Amino acid sequence: MTTPTPTRSPAAQAAREAPGPLARTAQSVAAVRMPTLAVTALLVITVAASIALQPSFFSPYSLSASFATILPVATIAAAQTIIVLGGGIDLSIGTIVTLASAVSVVLMDGDDARLPLALAAGLATGAACGLVNGLVVAGLRLQPIVATFATSSVFGGAALLVLPQPGGTASPALTETFGLVLAVYIPVPAVLLLALWLAWRLLRRHRFGQYLYAVGGNADAAYTSAVPVSVVRVFSYVAGGTVAALAGIALLADSGAGDPTLGTELTLGSIAALVIGGTRLRGGSGGVGGALVGAIVLSLIQGLVFFAGVPTDAREFVYGCIIIAAIALAGLLTSRSGTRRPAPARGKAGTA
Repeated sequence: MTTPTPTRSPAAQAAREAPGPLARTAQSVAAVRMPTLAVTALLVITVAASIALQPSFFSPYSLSASFATILPVATIAAAQTIIVLGGGIDLSIGTIVTLASAVSVVLMDGDDARLPLALAAGLATGAACGLVNGLVVAGLRLQPIVATFATSSVFGGAALLVLPQPGGTASPALTETFGLVLAVYIPVPAVLLLALWLAWRLLRRHRFGQYLYAVGGNADAAYTSAVPVSVVRVFSYVAGGTVAALAGIALLADSGAGDPTLGTELTLGSIAALVIGGTRLRGGSGGVGGALVGAIVLSLIQGLVFFAGVPTDAREFVYGCIIIAAIALAGLLTSRSGTRRPAPARGKAGTA
């Protein structure tokens, strides 16, 4: 007499097929670390290539020049990241940089005594622009990409009214301090970049930082959890505008003069930097730290194109192709990190 083979219930079979605790832990770690490993690999590759093409890459002068170029790009990338994490996007952020810089240089007018007032006015300008964007997006409930595209023309036109043509003189104290090198090898822009990252870490631990991720991840769920969704969105644009104004001041300190068109190309660069850094454009995932590294990678790639001896007419083409490849790699790895194994389907006995 043969013994009948016992049949397993669907629940038991699903439990048998599900990965164990160790496997689930490994999957979770890989999901979190994949974007970090990707951007770290890009950073190592670009630094190694820069050293190969520029033997004096780590000299005090080269480091100072590199970080002076990196800081504005990294700062505007941080500003964009704060907004994107909350579920928005700001296409006017480049013109906010321009307007804040124009206001600062006009008030400064090469006078050290006016420096505090000029800096305060520049930061207030960025915060005001962010407030306008936040009220339009959260208050009028317009699509962020449409609303900020419209306000970019407003802010850009205001910058031309304040500073119709390139000119103005930055405060000597601002430019001299920005060009200092501390402890032989540590330029001031590198210290400011570290300070920006530390400020983000403090904000990330604050309640607003937690609300920012909650709103960007799922606004409806955040609302049911008593999170002030509209307030968080407005505040994200205000914070982003204020940080963008810092980028305008950094550009002013580096160049020593104002330019009503200097931020035009920075908007797309800020988006590319945060994507390379592992932040998703749909919000709720990523961070400023990755965006800062992404901005460093972008700046180094631009330097590589120059030092590789690419003809002037082909530099923009080559640079664009490399950026596309970097964004595609980062996007691929980030999307893979976000995938989860689907739960086994429940059905009748005997079905998979």
